[in-house]
Amino acid sequence: MRGRPRAFDADMVLDRAIDVFSAQGYHGASIGDLAEAMQLTPGSIYKAFADKRGILLAAFARYRVVRSTKLRTAIEPFPLGRDKIRAALTFYAEAAHGALGQRGCLVVATATELAAADPVVAERVTAAHAANEAVMKDCILLGQADGSISAGIDASDTARALLCLLQGMRVVGKTGRSRTQMIAVADVAMKLLD
Repeated sequence: MRGRPRAFDADMVLDRAIDVFSAQGYHGASIGDLAEAMQLTPGSIYKAFADKRGILLAAFARYRVVRSTKLRTAIEPFPLGRDKIRAALTFYAEAAHGALGQRGCLVVATATELAAADPVVAERVTAAHAANEAVMKDCILLGQADGSISAGIDASDTARALLCLLQGMRVVGKTGRSRTQMIAVADVAMKLLD
């Protein structure tokens, strides 16, 4: 005899957990905070996710899917590599100001709080960074092929620099920066492509 099916939308409750972990961090978020945000009882949380770490790992996987889909959607309409990089920088700038910026990034929060002590978390953060770096590199290589990005820059090194800048934007965004300030960062970053 099988147990009752879950009576909640997993994506919706994980989206709510993402908000809590992004804003408060792993250690700052209690099961009570998560239960309230996820609109689940602690018993339901433990049954579905085993423990707080289980919630984090599931939320992290969900976050990666959502954010990578949104990033690809943001850059997809642009045919030139340079314009794709501009769209990616703008996408990050928009997430790095106001209330969304102050909420923060789950990848950044998890990397800074847990990656050094938890090999599984470190592996997932590394994979998230590698995926974003690969997107940047692909855009740079496209731009070099279409002539919109200097052929003289090293695609791998520049993609890594852009990754550092994008993640740094999310860190700085926690301090309440304005949209104008973050778009200015994107403008300066474009000079890496010349």
